[in-house]
Amino acid sequence: MSRPGFTITLEKNSPPMMFNAGDGFHYEKLPEGTRVIYPPGPLNPLADPNVAIERALLEPMGMEPLHELLHPGMKLTIAFDDISIPLPPMQKPDIRQLVIEKVLEKAYAKGVEDIHLIAALGLHRRMTRAELAHCLGKKIVDRFYPNRLYNYDAEDEENNVVIGKTEHGEEVSVSRRVAESDLLVYVNINFISMDGGHKSVHTGLSPYSSIRHHHNPRTLENTRSLMDPPNSAMHGSLNRMGKIFDENVKVFHIESTLNNAAFPPVFDFMAKPEHEWSVVTKANFLANHKATSAMPRKVARRIFHSIRAPHGMTSVQAGATDPVHEETLKNCYRQQLVPVEGQSDVLIMGVPYLGPYNVGSIMNPLLVQNMLLGYMFNLYRGKPLVREGGVVIGTHPVSNEFHKVHHPSYIDLYNEVLPETTDLHEIAARYEEKYAYDPWYRTLYRHSYAYHGAHPFTVLYWVAHALDYVGKTIFVGGDPETTSRMGYERADTVADALERAKDVVGPNPSVTYMHIPPLFMCEVS
Repeated sequence: MSRPGFTITLEKNSPPMMFNAGDGFHYEKLPEGTRVIYPPGPLNPLADPNVAIERALLEPMGMEPLHELLHPGMKLTIAFDDISIPLPPMQKPDIRQLVIEKVLEKAYAKGVEDIHLIAALGLHRRMTRAELAHCLGKKIVDRFYPNRLYNYDAEDEENNVVIGKTEHGEEVSVSRRVAESDLLVYVNINFISMDGGHKSVHTGLSPYSSIRHHHNPRTLENTRSLMDPPNSAMHGSLNRMGKIFDENVKVFHIESTLNNAAFPPVFDFMAKPEHEWSVVTKANFLANHKATSAMPRKVARRIFHSIRAPHGMTSVQAGATDPVHEETLKNCYRQQLVPVEGQSDVLIMGVPYLGPYNVGSIMNPLLVQNMLLGYMFNLYRGKPLVREGGVVIGTHPVSNEFHKVHHPSYIDLYNEVLPETTDLHEIAARYEEKYAYDPWYRTLYRHSYAYHGAHPFTVLYWVAHALDYVGKTIFVGGDPETTSRMGYERADTVADALERAKDVVGPNPSVTYMHIPPLFMCEVS
């Protein structure tokens, strides 16, 4: 077992803390009495992933072994998570490659010929051939791409089909190929507890007409927390859809979990507590801090996005969706959950350079907000680390930069919508469908590498619960114009931000710094 997560209270002479700040770092002393929560160390990976995968396929949960479900003449579809997870991308070989190679081996042995592989994008951008090759390996890509290995297309009207409606009136639409298959094998990497289970199909292989039912302000306001599925209105909707789907399509789920070994040695300072830094670790940090502060942001970004994580597989389970995902969640929590006593008036977090929607891209202002108040705020089970009405402080430059190919609808939303209103319900009512059905955005999504026209709206909605709960949000180092347009305050230093927080929480606030990365989550008593 690795070192568990732990908490320290800073003393008067404690060293400065390192904060991630996008494509660089922030380094500053925190006040005496600040609580710092560190993540658990990496769990030991499975000794032989291939043996573990084979066992999972032979001894599935709630279903027959995979080889018994395969037969000549059948339609077999294998879907897999796209590049949004894990973060950073894995060093080769990716777990998806290992799993899919085993599935194909069994399919060939049973004489299955009609096999399609689909990258489950949902409303995300298409994967390039090189990205598919990194994920699946060159042999699979050479054999199947592009006719039998392809990106899911949410805008291909002929090849999406409605299979039913839930008792709440939620339309369940999926890929026609999936709906008409004799068997869907879905291959997950469960990087966080929010992902996997029924969410995989109904965000990855479904069009906007289905996704809009669970990615909207009302549902996400009532999702507490995203990382705690039983208390998530979004997962409630997904599970209702999953029930309809399972009545119509036979699905064999294969889910794996990872440890949090996210960085190679040269960047290990991002994952180590400062008081454990060796001389070499300190030298690596200082060199990186100095270099990224001096070089153009574009160059620093290229360096960070070249990082490949030495993640190790900690579990793999296969079979029926619900029992598989229950076991998956146990293994996610085993790596990530840290028990913490009590909430704080102020929560500080450093926003890293990478999120699920800017792999090989730019973390634009909407994505910065999504990371801090969507993903990172929700890294809890039970109740948030910050008290209701408290203050969240994030370190990030929040620069007005966008990737013109990946995020065209983001650019327009930022320039056209946010100057009018930042109210999520008003944004949804006035603008969402216009962007979702815009023919130019649809063309860019289908034939270029753009996120769907509706995607920036879903990114905004992730923060609905946090906006309803938090009293104030402050970005340290944030661009004044950008943070103002987003509806937030900015400060030059953490110390300055803490002074501003006192206007909301009083003169002697309790302060917690959640030391990310790597990702972890807290169970607050």
